[in-house]
Amino acid sequence: MSSLSNPPLVLLPGLLCDAAVWEDQRTRFGAQRECQVPDYGTLDTLTAMAEHVLQHAPADRFNLAGHSMGGRVAMEVTRLAPERVLRLALMDTGYQGLAKGVAGESERAGRLALLKTAREQGMREMGRVWARGMVHPDRLDGPVFEAVLDMIERRTPEVFEAQIHALLNRPDASGQLAGIACPTLVLCGRQDTWSPLSRHETLAAAIPGATLVAIEDAGHMTTMEQPGAVNEALAQWLRAEARH
Repeated sequence: MSSLSNPPLVLLPGLLCDAAVWEDQRTRFGAQRECQVPDYGTLDTLTAMAEHVLQHAPADRFNLAGHSMGGRVAMEVTRLAPERVLRLALMDTGYQGLAKGVAGESERAGRLALLKTAREQGMREMGRVWARGMVHPDRLDGPVFEAVLDMIERRTPEVFEAQIHALLNRPDASGQLAGIACPTLVLCGRQDTWSPLSRHETLAAAIPGATLVAIEDAGHMTTMEQPGAVNEALAQWLRAEARH
């Protein structure tokens, strides 16, 4: 399936997500190349997740796309082994560390409160509260929202705790952006309130030659909300000449 002319595509899911978040992308690109979606298990740092990705990648060199927390893992992969990443796509994500002071403590408290809800009421009930900000308001309680809840329900509070730990202790990737040398796509839903477009504009401006794409009529879950538009952006990215 994959070859030197069609190197693998490694697709990194975000917090509590699994291969379902990339279902349409795997359908679109899987006939031409191997598409792998790693599972982080209960790894509890972004560095450990990145090392896991590198250890299990289907080839020495590959294309790498990360959504949400997966985008942070992708940047860590690129920091650890830049020579292995042919192309990089960062989608609905962030790159800064935990904020100092009140803002950081507020994030910590909010995440731990969700974990408490997950333990006491179950993952799906936690998701009903947490995930309402994930999708465009027009899709609340529709099939995409239910699919997001299904993903969350497939995870456990133990996985949630590990991934929260990873995010609360996330590295600040700001210093590595100027050194990213492979073709890079920065993509965001126009209505993403979790990882707003303004942040992606700053991110794209900091990476030499990066391409910024805003996906219309989409919130945070762009790959599921607007798969056609996302797939077209990824197809153009995969046609960019990779670093040799």
